[in-house]
This record gives sequence, structure tokens and C-alpha cells, in this order.
Amino acid sequence: MSSVSIPPPKCLRKTLVVPHRHMFGPGPSNVPPRILQAGANPVIGHMHPEIFEIMNDIKSGIQYMFQTQNKMTFAVSGTGHTAMECAIFNTVESGESVLTAVNGIWGERAAEMAERIGARVNTIVAAPGGFFTNEEIEQALSKHRPVVFFLAHGESSTGVLHPLDGIGQLCHKYNCLFLVDSVASVGGAPLCMDQLGIDILYTGSQKVLNAPPGTAPISFSERACQKIFNRRTKPVSFFLDLSWLANYWGCDGKPSRVYHHTGPVTAFYSLRESLAVLVEEGLENSWERHQKAAEYFHTGLESMGLKLFVKEKKARLPTVTTIVAPHGYDWKEITTYIMKTHNLEISGGLGPSVGLVLRVGLMGCNSSKANVDMVLAALKDALKHCHKSKV
Repeated sequence: MSSVSIPPPKCLRKTLVVPHRHMFGPGPSNVPPRILQAGANPVIGHMHPEIFEIMNDIKSGIQYMFQTQNKMTFAVSGTGHTAMECAIFNTVESGESVLTAVNGIWGERAAEMAERIGARVNTIVAAPGGFFTNEEIEQALSKHRPVVFFLAHGESSTGVLHPLDGIGQLCHKYNCLFLVDSVASVGGAPLCMDQLGIDILYTGSQKVLNAPPGTAPISFSERACQKIFNRRTKPVSFFLDLSWLANYWGCDGKPSRVYHHTGPVTAFYSLRESLAVLVEEGLENSWERHQKAAEYFHTGLESMGLKLFVKEKKARLPTVTTIVAPHGYDWKEITTYIMKTHNLEISGGLGPSVGLVLRVGLMGCNSSKANVDMVLAALKDALKHCHKSKV
């Protein structure tokens, strides 16, 4: 018989204490009591008929949120990165050409994922805060002839909302699938998958939806499915293999579902409730609310003498605002002071925007004038009390 040599950790004898914070960074956002309560329902089996009914509700909610009729619509068990890998791992085979638009960290991540599975990756690159014209995109599509073109609709590292009109048609002209990351944008900015000719669209649960992190809505067009289900090789990931996921989510038309993995059932409850909240408000109302709150915030920032990082108004992401890091200040001191003094999270840059910006996320229930006023007051206080260099 083996003996216990590692003693019980003392830390686990203490009661769990989690502080309440105003989550006004780029995500995760605050989870309303209604959604938290939904996630506290009893655990039932991941293959029970009641769970399948909840999953069907989720599919319908995602179709509404994405504005798509795609049958291949469901939620991946994992965060937005999992959905990104699900999209790339299923659509791309080793040796195929992939094109990624890099104007922040998410294009960089997509390129690395494709490289890891042996794709020939090419990039078009814009400076942080910038975006691409359709002419630049078409030139790259014509030159590289990719099977997939990746673009972040809401680039949360730089605060850019990328225009999408006409890009889907360009991709189809060159027999290319259009893959869009909408983790930071969907629900907070206008986005209609089918109208825009998007072939694969995904998001995360923890931004505008205000659900806990851990589920990632995704949808595949018929064109995407045609390529995926005619692969020469199996996808590199069993966990993210679309043929298995399609069956588990009842998207393949088969009469019975087969065990693939243990779905996070309590996360499904939360996701369903968050989609119900969005349905109750209405997509267009949600888009309008986020836009009005963002414009109110931008006006307040400029009246304080702060500068917005994204110059073109039409390209500003309404959910995540990037502020040029105030001259003479240490951005880390500002974010630390605001957290300590106001119990409020804002963050610095990420990837290419590190050291250049402060990022404020006002998503879902957090997108309101009252919360904008709270952030503006916290920023004013920080600029008054944090050290400013005279250089």
C-alpha cells in the first residue's frame, strides 16, 4: 500500500474569496446575476435529452446572433482560441496556402496556428490602428491563391473594427474561404454572416454575451463544409474534428448522437441564458446601445485632452476603445492605480500595441453611460495622482 507523502495544502482549508470588480478591460466582462444563476443549475449528463434540447436552443441563438442559416452552427468547448483552432485545423491541410491579415495580435495568432500544421502562410500587414482596403486584399488573394483568408472583425489589441463589405465576394472570386474572428465585435457592432459572404465565423462567450469564459460559438457555411468533408487527411486534432463535433451537436442530420467528449454542461446553461438576454434586447438595439456608449466615451476622453488611437471614426471598435498612452506617464502605474483605488480593470496594450495604448472594454451589460462616467472619473483621478515625467 502506498503512503501519502505530500501533505494537504493549507491554502485549501481556507474559504474561497473572490472580489467583485468592474471588469472594464478587453475581456472577460462582468457576468450578470441572471447568467450566473443559470450556470448554477444542477449538473445533468452531457448525453441526456434535456442537454440536447439546451444545445438546440444554443444553436438557434447563435444563428440569430450571427445572422446565418448555416446548419453547421454550434459552440466549441473552450475559449475563442479553441474556435480559431477549430476553424483552421478543419479547413487547412499541410502544404496548403493560407493568407492572414495582420493588424494586431489575432492575425499573428492565426498565422502561427496555420504554420504549426504545415500550411504555407502569407500575411498582409498594417500598422497597429490601421486596416486594409479591398484592393490590398484582392492583390494578396490574387498573388497567394490561399484556401483560407483570415481577418479579425474586431481587433481588440488595437481597437479596430475592420470593414467587411465586399471581402466575402473577393474571397469566393479566388476560390478561397473567408474566415472571420468576431470575438470582440459580435453583438456590439453590425455583423450579418450570410449577407457578407463569410464562410467561417466564431466568437467567445465572455465579451458582449457576458457569459463566463469557456464556450465559443462558431458557424461554417456550405462552402466551408464541402472543403472540410472532402479532405485528403484527417484534421490534426481529434477534439476539434468537425465530423465528430457536428454529430455531438446534431448538425449532421444523423438520427443519433455519439459520445465525443464531455461537454461543459453548466457552461452551456450560461451560454443559453446569455443568448436569451441578447434575443430579448434585440440585435439592432444592442448594436445601437454599444455605438452610443462608445461615442459618449470618445467625446469624454477627448474633452479630457486624451487621444484615441484609431484615427478613422468608422474603424473604431465600439466594444473596446484604445486610448493613446498619455505622454509622460507609465501606463502600468495608471492601470494599477485605477484597480487599487477604484476596483476597476482597464488594461494596457497587447502584442503590437504594448506600451502604445490603454484599452477599455464596455461590452454587453457593461456598455452604458453610467459606466462610461465611472471610467472617465477613474482616469481623471489617475492622471491627477500618478507620476508624470517632465521629460
